[in-house]
Amino acid sequence: MQDQPQRSFHDDEIDLVELFHSLFKQKYLILAVAGAVTLVAAAYAFLATPYYQVQSVLRPVDRGSLDELNGTGVYELTPVEALNLVGAGLSSYENRLAFFRGNQQLFAGLIEPGRSLEQTFEEFNRSAFTMLQVDPKKTAGQSEFVGLSLTYPRGVDGVEVVNGLVAFVLDAERARIDADLKVLIANRLFNIEQKIEAARASYEASKETQIASLLEQDALSRAQLQDELQALRAELKTRRQSRIMVLDEAIQIADSLGIKKPTTPSSMSDSQRQGQVVRTEVNSREIPLYFMGSEALRAERDALSARRSDDFVEPRISEIEKELALLSHNRQVEVLEKRENEDLYLKDLAEWRQEAAQLKGIKFDSSQLRLVRLDQQALEPLSAVKPKRALVMVLGLGVGLMLGVFVALLRNIFRPKAKAPGLA
Repeated sequence: MQDQPQRSFHDDEIDLVELFHSLFKQKYLILAVAGAVTLVAAAYAFLATPYYQVQSVLRPVDRGSLDELNGTGVYELTPVEALNLVGAGLSSYENRLAFFRGNQQLFAGLIEPGRSLEQTFEEFNRSAFTMLQVDPKKTAGQSEFVGLSLTYPRGVDGVEVVNGLVAFVLDAERARIDADLKVLIANRLFNIEQKIEAARASYEASKETQIASLLEQDALSRAQLQDELQALRAELKTRRQSRIMVLDEAIQIADSLGIKKPTTPSSMSDSQRQGQVVRTEVNSREIPLYFMGSEALRAERDALSARRSDDFVEPRISEIEKELALLSHNRQVEVLEKRENEDLYLKDLAEWRQEAAQLKGIKFDSSQLRLVRLDQQALEPLSAVKPKRALVMVLGLGVGLMLGVFVALLRNIFRPKAKAPGLA
């Protein structure tokens, strides 16, 4: 019982040696399988359609290249924004499809019967194009760039495709910027015209309001002056009638006293005395009117009764008539109504017209606009990127050797073993 483990270990050593010995005996089989697999790999490496890879890299331009565009004061674009615009254009499916449709001769090797152009391009676009950009996780020390990589089979002019697509996108972006610039200029001009029209409408309304206010003020002043004139005339008429009544009463008193000529109280008393008397009369109050005598009083009463107008008595009446005459024509209203070129009175009109003239004077040639700097142009590749022939053949040889060993092991397992001598 104690010799059993040693015997088992000895048997294992014999089996391992026999295994290697068996594989060595089948070396030609292993080499044959490895050679066959290597031959298949070599056939694939040399017969499979080769794929090539080209790329183009774009970087931001200096600020001076965009100075003319930014100098318009309408369109603002930084170098990084211009680079991002071009990058978006390169990744645009619409741009790629438009370039494909316009340059089908460059993709002649892709055209297959029974497939539409869109289907052909869809498959090619999904697998061939790759955008190259700065890794957002590794921005330290890296400058902005945008690139386009193309992996293409034989039969496709990849260099022309990449360079042509880049040129196509640059032209498209220039055209789009030119169209945007024209739209912005047109919108600015339209906005200025709207401001001018609004200012004209505001001015017309303001002028009409001013005229209405002036006419209303004149009407009010005219009505007030006419009221004052009418009141003054009524007052003068009342005063004249009161004076006539006073004169009638004074005439009646003068007739009863027999006073026909103007006299004084002292003169009346002197006419009734005899002799010479020297007397001084001092009157501190007004002499009654009837002392004027009936003749003078009747003459004044007749004159007042015959009067047709009392306007000359009151100086204010002539002043009112003068003011009414001035109010009959408002010269300020006449000047406002006779204005011909009313745009001259619009506020900020000169500034708006200057801005419009500057916008109309913008002459920008977008064809000369440099949006990006071509850092790397697509060049004809020196070799295919796949299949890698040497690598495929090495892998074929390795797989062939492993497959050969595996086949040899299978044969060794399923082959009947010879009985050991001494065992019955």
